[in-house]
Order: sequence, then C-alpha cells, then structure tokens
Amino acid sequence: MSSSPFQLDSHYVIVTGGSSGIGLSIVKLFHDQGAIIDVLDINQPDEATKKTLGLNDETVTFHEIDITHQEKVKEIVSLIAIKKGIGILINNAGIAHIGNAITTSQEDFQKIFDVNVKGSYNCMYAVLPFMEEQGNGVIVNMASIAATVGLSDRFAYSMSKGAILAMTLSVAKDFVKKGIRCNCISPARVHTPFVDGFLNKHYPGQQQEMFHKLSQTQPIGRMGKPDEIAALAFYLCSQQASFITGCDYPIDGGFLRLNS
Repeated sequence: MSSSPFQLDSHYVIVTGGSSGIGLSIVKLFHDQGAIIDVLDINQPDEATKKTLGLNDETVTFHEIDITHQEKVKEIVSLIAIKKGIGILINNAGIAHIGNAITTSQEDFQKIFDVNVKGSYNCMYAVLPFMEEQGNGVIVNMASIAATVGLSDRFAYSMSKGAILAMTLSVAKDFVKKGIRCNCISPARVHTPFVDGFLNKHYPGQQQEMFHKLSQTQPIGRMGKPDEIAALAFYLCSQQASFITGCDYPIDGGFLRLNS
C-alpha cells in the first residue's frame, strides 16, 4: 500500500461505472490505499486488466448491474451493507451524447436521463438510509463543466450533468445534520477510452489532429488524466475533507475561468 497524506473517511466504498476510464482509476487508487470496493457496472474489466492494475479479488468485487433499475440497485446495496458496510458512494457511471435541442431524439434524451440522472439517484436512494442509520457517510457525484457553461452540441449531456449538480446540493442540504457529506466533481475533457473511440468513429485518419484540437480547448493545453480526477475524488472522501460539503469542484485545466 502506498502512503498518502489523506486517510479515507471509510474503507467501504461503492463505485459506479468503475470498469474503465475515470472510474477504473478511482478503483485503482482507492484499492491501493486499502479500501474494500464494490463496483457497479454493466461490464467488468477483463482479467488481464485486473492483473495489470494489481486489483485483488478479495477487496475489489465487480457486480454486473444496470443502475437504471432501482430494485436491482437496492438489492445489491442491501447485500453489500449486510456483508461489509457502506461508508462512501462514488456516482461515476455516465454516458455521453452529441446533439442540440433539435437533433437530440426523444429516445437518446431518455437514455441519457436514465443512466446519468436516474442511475445516480437510484444509488443515492439505496445508500442514504444506511448512511443515515450509522450517522455518517460520503457521496461524490461526477458532474461536468457542462453543468455550468454552455457547450456546443451537448444538450442532453449538459441537462444530465446540471441535474447531478442540483442533486448534489439538495442531498448535501438535506443530510448535513445526519453526518453525511455530498460533493461533486466537474471535469473538462479527460483522456479516456471514450475519447479515443469517439475520434476513431468520427474522424478516421484525422485522430491525431483532432486530439490536439480538443486538447487545446483547455487553456492548460492538454486533456485531464483519469488519475488526476481520481486523486480529487480520494481527497473529497478523506477525513481531511470533513469540513467540505455541498461543493462543486471544477478540474478543467482553466476552462471555466481562463477561456475568453
């Protein structure tokens, strides 16, 4: 276990969407710091990836589950609470969409809502009674800079991340006297497998050029790294962040404040 200046508020952690990208980096970091993690995702990483990351099956359990189904989420959360306990929830699962208010279909809008908004709600709905009963808990939701600034062709995605920010503030307010903290993180572009897949699909033969262009939209001149987002999540779940609740943390290479 590597040393850290921060100590987790609890070692029992649930991470949604923890099989790839930012979520997998969160799982890796928390695992390395001694957490016992349950991952809720529709898929799980292959055995080679688990081995490469050094994930221990005794301390990291992957549950293949669709978080849009509330009863299934309640069932698995109850089992986790009985067997281990629940101290931390990281609502990271989410999907993206490209389109404006005209080009976004009703079906796509509903899908974004179901995964990004309802999925996060379902998980908070399931864990909050256990946290309330024990008198403590930490929730970190993954929002986006799209929640607070206009982005071209991100109508449904921005809607969903705006909801995440609003739900974060509401939960923080309603449960602050119960010993439960709730914050959210708002990344700008982060280099994940989704970005590579997007470029391969929409810009064949121009991937490198477009990657550079997207990177330059952040004033710092690059995309974020998944482990940078994971480090912020770890801090917000630490004892050292015990005075922090109801806050949104942009991690954006200067996007919100320095673009003009």
